[in-house]
Amino acid sequence: MTKHYDLIAIGAGSGGLSVAERGALHGKRCAVIESGPLGGTCVNVGCVPKKVMWFGASLAHALDDAAGYGFTLHGHDFDWSRLKAARDGYVGGINDWYGNYLADSGIDLLRGTARLIDARTVEIEGAIYSADHVVIATGGEPVVPDLPGAEHGITSDGFFALETQPKRVAIAGSGYIAVELAGLLNGLGSEVTLLLRREHLLGAFDPMLRDTLMESMVDAGINILSSTQTHEVRRHQDGTLNLITGKGQALGGFDGLIWAIGRRPRSAGLGLEAAGIETDPRGFIPTDDFQNTNVPGVYALGDVTGRPALTPVAIAAGRRLADRLFGGQPERHLDYSLIPTVVFSHPPIGTVGLTEEQARAEHGDAVKIYQTRFTAMYHALAPHSVATAMKLVCIGAQEKVVGCHIIGPGADEMLQGFAVAMRMGATKRDFDDTIAIHPTSAEELVTMR
Repeated sequence: MTKHYDLIAIGAGSGGLSVAERGALHGKRCAVIESGPLGGTCVNVGCVPKKVMWFGASLAHALDDAAGYGFTLHGHDFDWSRLKAARDGYVGGINDWYGNYLADSGIDLLRGTARLIDARTVEIEGAIYSADHVVIATGGEPVVPDLPGAEHGITSDGFFALETQPKRVAIAGSGYIAVELAGLLNGLGSEVTLLLRREHLLGAFDPMLRDTLMESMVDAGINILSSTQTHEVRRHQDGTLNLITGKGQALGGFDGLIWAIGRRPRSAGLGLEAAGIETDPRGFIPTDDFQNTNVPGVYALGDVTGRPALTPVAIAAGRRLADRLFGGQPERHLDYSLIPTVVFSHPPIGTVGLTEEQARAEHGDAVKIYQTRFTAMYHALAPHSVATAMKLVCIGAQEKVVGCHIIGPGADEMLQGFAVAMRMGATKRDFDDTIAIHPTSAEELVTMR
């Protein structure tokens, strides 16, 4: 006998959980299908455990800086396994909370791997379920390159499973995952080599951000090799790895290799063809502004759509979709513009809106740039200084702020309020008329000339 729901979400990550939770709030009968731990990538192998490790590396930097403030530390040891156990315990608590919350909210958790039979029917290991609305929120997964010996490396998923700290590690990639892992491993004491296929890291970000970050990473002791692509990986009898590059170089002596070269959607094996759901050449499921796929009654959220792969984006899209379907709000949808983003590098990056390059391409001579670079007060006494840099991208006679880019200590926390101001249409004059909070780095954003 087929069990029927108002809504079934395939995937218990940020998007799937959010759309089901909001649907249940509207009094609808909802279910979530998941074969793995609850919470998806973010909770289990993404932002949550990553941020814990980032805090650990930040504490290591603080211990190094303590001498400048008069502290005499008589040495300190770092225990990777102890941090990992504490981190995993924290993540496990979130998993348990989600399970309890679903039960308390009257949302059924269906365990197993889902396969669509048609646009309204899902099979899970022989059991059949149907729904008026089906939401695909299966997320993404890291890519491993197709080259000899690639299996000797791990992905970001494998990083969070490491029981021991790699002492000399190579990271292939130039995106936010690559720079975050490079920064935290370096901060915790690993010797890190970062391999960039092209000249720059964070290619889609404003040049000020990526140039300042590269400078800081090099100053921190990270070995960055630009225009370097791995063609083969060889493992020696002692377990160490050699990377053979396209230039014929042999980079050796690594006890760890991390692939951070991109992510792909988890759309294979879902039975999309049976339901008539279209994908793009990379496997992403295209949607319109209302999360509709090409098949009525089937929707997609989060990383599987190719939209910005950010947890708050999937959550917001899921909640708005449920409001539209069940809350009497037919025009409710997520506006994907002006999405603030933080990269938990060392130092962190906060960015929202257009880069300078994008603004000039769209608005030409109407663009005006304000920027600054300085050393934050914290580093005045610290033995190792880190640059802070900021840029405001403005357009038109009113100098509407359309881009805000920050790198430096505290960038992750200071961006949120400025993102609100920009969504409200703030101009440079609005920034200038705001009284500065002194002494802070954030005050530079309202005193820039």
